[in-house]
Amino acid sequence: MSEVVNEAWKKYMLQLQLHPLRTKAITTGVLAGCVDVVAQKISGAKKLQFRRLLLFMLYGFAFSGTFGHYFHKLMGMIFKEKKGKKIVAKKVILEQLTFSPFSTLSFMLYYGLVIEGRPWSAVKNKIRKDYLSLQLSAWKIWPIVGWINYQYMPLQYRVLFHRFVAAFWAIFLNLKAKSIKD
Repeated sequence: MSEVVNEAWKKYMLQLQLHPLRTKAITTGVLAGCVDVVAQKISGAKKLQFRRLLLFMLYGFAFSGTFGHYFHKLMGMIFKEKKGKKIVAKKVILEQLTFSPFSTLSFMLYYGLVIEGRPWSAVKNKIRKDYLSLQLSAWKIWPIVGWINYQYMPLQYRVLFHRFVAAFWAIFLNLKAKSIKD
């Protein structure tokens, strides 16, 4: 079994090297789908909602993986892949002031407008009501993740590490979004 896993990992790493954007986007889409299955089950769904599952996969593929790829690439260019505690701290602060608030807002917009199909006014009210608390919750977790990511992960693995942790965060967001009623 470990031989099969090792071979699959080698093929995955090769795809990551040859086609980084595509590989990260597909990986993130698949992870988003897995997360939604778990979130649906935890929230008590009797039957799996395939439309919702596909929409989450689309979000992971089109936004999370793609945006994450370019964001980490940009961060690498800005900071020239320098290390050191001061540089890592600057990266984390920049990420938390840009990427994090944008990701939270994007998720709330997509979830409300696309996944739930709510009207703009309802989504806008939900954002007014819940955005700050979600972002404050994010700032309790993501700076630590960012520190680990920038301090220890090579550039090509940052999106994957980020998305792996984000899988657990997304379960939290899914459950919170589902439990909050307007």
